[in-house]
Amino acid sequence: MPTLRSSSSLPQSASSPSGVSSPLRRAVRGGQRGLPASSPSVTMPRGDRDSDHAPEGDSDSLSADEGSDFEDSLRRSMKKRAAKRPLKTTPVAKQPKKGSQMVRRGQKESEPQASDLFDAVKAAKSDMQSLVDEWLDSYKQDQDAGFLELINFFIRSCGCKGTVTPEMFKKMSNSEIIRHLTEQFNEDSGDYPLTAPGPSWKKFQGSFCEFVRTLVFRCQYGLLYDGFPMDNLIALLTGLSDSQVRAFRHTSTLAAMTLMTSLVRVALQLSVHKDYNHRQYEAERNKGPGQRAPERLESLLEKRTELQEHQEEIEGMMNALFRGVFVHRYRDVLPEIRAICIEEIGSWMQSYSTSFLTDSYLKYIGWTLHDKHREVRLKCLKVLKGLYSNQELTARLELFTSRFKDRMVSMVMDREYDVAVEAVRLLTLILKNMEGVLTDADCESVYPVVYASNRALASAAGEFLYWKLFYPECETRMMGGREQRRSPGAQRTFFHLLLSFFVESELHDHAAYLVDSLWDCAGSQLKNWESLTSLLLEKDQNLGDVQESTLIEILVSSVQQASEGHPPVGRVTGRKGLTPKERKIQANDKVKLTEHLIPLLPQLLAKFSADAEKVAPLLQLLNYFDLNIYCTRRLEKHLELFLQQLQEVVVKHAEPAVLDAGAHALYLLCNPEFTFFSRVDFARSQLVDLLTDRFQQELEELLQSSFLDEDEVYSLAATLKRLSAFYNAHDLTRWELYEPCYRLLRKAVDTGEVPHQVILPALTLVYFSILWTLTHISGSGASQKQLLSLKGRMVAFCELCQSCLSDVDPEIQEQAFVLLSDLLLIFSPQMIVGGRDFLRPLVFFPEATLQSELASFLMDHVFIQPGELGSGHSQEDHLKIEQLHQRRRLLAGFCKLLIYGVLEMDAASDVFKHYNKFYNDYGDIIKETLTRARQIDRSHCSRILLLSLKQLYTELLQEQGPQGLNELPAFSEMRDLARRFALSFGPQQLQNRDLMVMLHKEGIKFSLSELPPAGSSSQPPNLAFLELLSEFSPRLFHPDKQLLLSYLEKCLQQVSQAPGHAWGPVTTYCRSLSPVENTAEASLQGYPRSKKRRIEGPSRRLRGDISSSQEESLQLNSIPPTPTLTSTAVKSRQPLGGLEEMEEGGSELEFTQGQPLSGTQRSKFSSPQHFRTPLNPSGPGLGNQLTRLSLMEEDEEELEIQNESSEEWQYTNKHSSSSEHGRDLLDSTELNVEDF
Repeated sequence: MPTLRSSSSLPQSASSPSGVSSPLRRAVRGGQRGLPASSPSVTMPRGDRDSDHAPEGDSDSLSADEGSDFEDSLRRSMKKRAAKRPLKTTPVAKQPKKGSQMVRRGQKESEPQASDLFDAVKAAKSDMQSLVDEWLDSYKQDQDAGFLELINFFIRSCGCKGTVTPEMFKKMSNSEIIRHLTEQFNEDSGDYPLTAPGPSWKKFQGSFCEFVRTLVFRCQYGLLYDGFPMDNLIALLTGLSDSQVRAFRHTSTLAAMTLMTSLVRVALQLSVHKDYNHRQYEAERNKGPGQRAPERLESLLEKRTELQEHQEEIEGMMNALFRGVFVHRYRDVLPEIRAICIEEIGSWMQSYSTSFLTDSYLKYIGWTLHDKHREVRLKCLKVLKGLYSNQELTARLELFTSRFKDRMVSMVMDREYDVAVEAVRLLTLILKNMEGVLTDADCESVYPVVYASNRALASAAGEFLYWKLFYPECETRMMGGREQRRSPGAQRTFFHLLLSFFVESELHDHAAYLVDSLWDCAGSQLKNWESLTSLLLEKDQNLGDVQESTLIEILVSSVQQASEGHPPVGRVTGRKGLTPKERKIQANDKVKLTEHLIPLLPQLLAKFSADAEKVAPLLQLLNYFDLNIYCTRRLEKHLELFLQQLQEVVVKHAEPAVLDAGAHALYLLCNPEFTFFSRVDFARSQLVDLLTDRFQQELEELLQSSFLDEDEVYSLAATLKRLSAFYNAHDLTRWELYEPCYRLLRKAVDTGEVPHQVILPALTLVYFSILWTLTHISGSGASQKQLLSLKGRMVAFCELCQSCLSDVDPEIQEQAFVLLSDLLLIFSPQMIVGGRDFLRPLVFFPEATLQSELASFLMDHVFIQPGELGSGHSQEDHLKIEQLHQRRRLLAGFCKLLIYGVLEMDAASDVFKHYNKFYNDYGDIIKETLTRARQIDRSHCSRILLLSLKQLYTELLQEQGPQGLNELPAFSEMRDLARRFALSFGPQQLQNRDLMVMLHKEGIKFSLSELPPAGSSSQPPNLAFLELLSEFSPRLFHPDKQLLLSYLEKCLQQVSQAPGHAWGPVTTYCRSLSPVENTAEASLQGYPRSKKRRIEGPSRRLRGDISSSQEESLQLNSIPPTPTLTSTAVKSRQPLGGLEEMEEGGSELEFTQGQPLSGTQRSKFSSPQHFRTPLNPSGPGLGNQLTRLSLMEEDEEELEIQNESSEEWQYTNKHSSSSEHGRDLLDSTELNVEDF
């Protein structure tokens, strides 16, 4: 079978390094119009560069800068190629149907139209074969008109409004036609049919490709081998694919690649016909002399020659398309075009592997694996998956695999999850179909991915792991067409391999993620709970302690997965729910696991009761049981055994994980709807009685004796921990534990003789007692006596916690702070919301001393400088991370008290002043608190921000003195904090106008609040505060700046100052209030000018008389978007309109309605504004970016935090006298200097 000729072996013209071309407009034989000899012909690529210019093997890699195949210098005249005789089996073209959409009668020759053909393809309602047959019929009637219609169809499909007329077709070359169409192309919108939104364009690409495929299919027996239409169509598509207009390039590449795919199918069919013809010829020739038919031999030879000629024609077309389109467009700047090329070459390799599945074509896919766009890499991997999934083709991929295997393995860690998923699946196919290709090092690169957070990626890696490690050992054999039931030995082997992989790899600490990754491919093995439990209950098992713990975790994880179907915490899945079939399977699995594990759970608890690490997960199994089976299957005896084992476990252990799991398991069983509730309630009462009696005895010993040994202290602490855990899940009010615990805590506070191990659970017990009492009172009408009794208990407990805040033990201090914060929040005024006004007597407001102690605790335990974290893997680093989480919990509790009005809002200054210094640790919490405080009271929040700066300044002044204060590093940190506070106001200048003026006025008062001694020329000690205040100046309007300058001047007149000597802070502050005449010029002095972005407003046409200086665009610190269409057409420069729709436009309009506008303010609505943004990539303290949930609603701060210097809003028109209009914010009373 002849294959596609190599690009280096094609005939080459000596006149052109780019190839030999055929004319676009060719005179049709039999009396058709001819062209003048002087008219230039348009060329189509038919060959490759000469071997003298490019070495073999690299001839495909043409550079885009080598010149277009359609330049006039490359055109040459060629002789007409005679049309080949069609095959004898040529079908008769169908007649046009009645009512057809294609109406061409009466069409003028000078105005060819393709709207009917384009509209029919766009509508996708008519039969595509009938549509093509109608076009073929019209083409046979008038070849020029029919071909022009086809050309205009492709032009219209590109979104171009222009058409190719017969005059253009006769007199213009191909490149001239394309240049003319480019000039007519409308680039105002980036949309064209392939990318246009809307339902009418949704199916256009599919219909367009179907039309091209049908066209080739209907022409494959005749018109395909006529030299005129196909050669010139290929020339047109190749020329359009070389255009700078994206729509032309995209659409023509899609059409050319679809055409190439259809030609490949025709070539494949021709090769099949040639093989069949060859067999017929050989069979006829091998007959005896008497049986041989010479006429048949001659007919077969003629047909072979005809098929050979047709195949050469098809190969020539395919080479022209490949060399003219694919070689240039597979590396196009547009990723959609590159993806089309890769997808189509993959289909050629699969359908016609004899010619295309060679290294000379595979290299394009290998090179494109490094593409920077996700969709292109994804297409490459999907193409390779189709090739590697066919075992017959893998033998021809060995060289490609060895060359690009490292890249395919590295794509497992691709930043795009869907690309990484396809990469893992591709490696799984290579593992299945190409034995020995992937080394152990390659496989070890995939193993860690089973613990990835993305479930699709982890599941794909789990399948790879299964086929690599488990499948060879646990292969399911097929017998009689049915799957043989896996033997117990095979199941044991599976779990032993799973254990060894998890333990020996040391990649993760939790087996739940490994189980979830293997669930899709090995779910049947993981749901074999019989093998799991038999391994755990075996007496002669050879499992170590770590292996037993891991096997129990695997058991619990598989039970949870089968019962709930949710992935582990932190693993992301895109699915929203289960299908009905999956829910049915889940319900059946839940029944099966419950029936199997209910009898075995007491045995497992009895065997591992001494090990807390193994007992806690076993107790969690009850969460996933169908507990009704205890009744329906009459398994109450196993329930009794479980309750006995539960009591033994609770009495034996004091670890919080075991106690919490046991209390929760008992809570699940204590449902009054169950028929066995009375038994469980009786067992619970027995257990609590036992613990309460033991506590009473040990408490008396503690209260009466002055010294307890370690065993007695441990026993009492363990009893209190058990009671505390059960009090959290169960109502133990009837055992009256409040009074003894309160007495114990009172002694601890008064004498300090109670060990801290006892105090911690006692505090929790009293806390739960108060909450359960509140629950009873809230659910039923309570008397005044009950309310006052609960209020007394709560106040007494708050006093105890307040005393514990000064304890020497940090754990007691933190526990008291947490419980106190929760109680103050619960008993805040919020508790009467929702029709619970009868609880008003319980509302509690903390005294000033308690608020002060809470704030002091926060300063001492939260805002401290921790040590630097290392790699994060050491035990010390884990401890530091846990301590950071604990400090964040403490800060969150305090901030909730501020937001809900429990504490005075002024106390927030103690938090806000650490915003910049501790931004990495608590930035999100403080940011959310600041946002909520501003929502509650904007004015008060602004005063708190100023108070925070005052406190920091005063502290620094007391430590360092007034001399050289503004040169200290601490003062620079304060300036950074002031800048961050200023940015937190957002871009709403008009909304924050009064707040900014108030903040500046208060700051000026503070800076001059302490005057120097009489007769001294030294500056006031607080004067450097003006430098901090200057960070807020960019948020002021120009009239307000003028008024503040006047206000500052009047204030300074009261202060003695050396003549001719200006204080530095005053100069800095006045400079921040001084106007900059031209912001654009100022930007040029300090920073490079960024590119301009055209912003079109609704009133653009009304600004024709604006001066050129007022037509400057905003100076934006951003990269302009890539133009959607780049054209060779020359366009006149359009004037840039100003901004009309600013974020504060609505409020600004309200402001203009409320008061008259000054000249400066009126210019805001008639000219653009200028905004200067320094090009600084990062602000202070932002070097280390943490992945953190953003709680702020004002995202503007994150965008503006990069600004190192001030931002200025400037008005370009002349200012008029506006002091009269600005005094509504700075009235005469506020401007009175006597305030000082």
